[in-house]
Amino acid sequence: MIESATSLFALPVRVYIEDTDAGGIVFHAKYLHYMERARTEWVRSRGVGLRAGLTENISYVVQRLSIHYAVPAKLDDQLRVTADLVRGGRVWMEFNQRVERESDGALLADAVVKVACVALDTGRPRALPEAMKTLMPAAQSQG
Repeated sequence: MIESATSLFALPVRVYIEDTDAGGIVFHAKYLHYMERARTEWVRSRGVGLRAGLTENISYVVQRLSIHYAVPAKLDDQLRVTADLVRGGRVWMEFNQRVERESDGALLADAVVKVACVALDTGRPRALPEAMKTLMPAAQSQG
């Protein structure tokens, strides 16, 4: 496994009214949006441009997702959304992700997200590009 100290990324997110239901509680699917942003910013923070991948017929799709909702976020909460690359293979990467409330550190949701690299035009699996492979030490990746 890749150690958290080297791969953990945290993104601050504020809860807006558009994220909530009539009672001011964050709609469950919004957590997936927050996690997607954190994974995207994790990649950017390591100097890999996603737009270049589009021109090279590369896309990334969520292949598997397991999420646990613990406590609801509410309107105006300041959140900390993390992305931590824990495993990878020839065509995939697996992240542990958490959404925590900044004010008290409460865990609101956590997930394991497996992202696959696919050809944009066919949707078929393809090898991760070299720029992404460099983010995963070879000794710690899996088939």
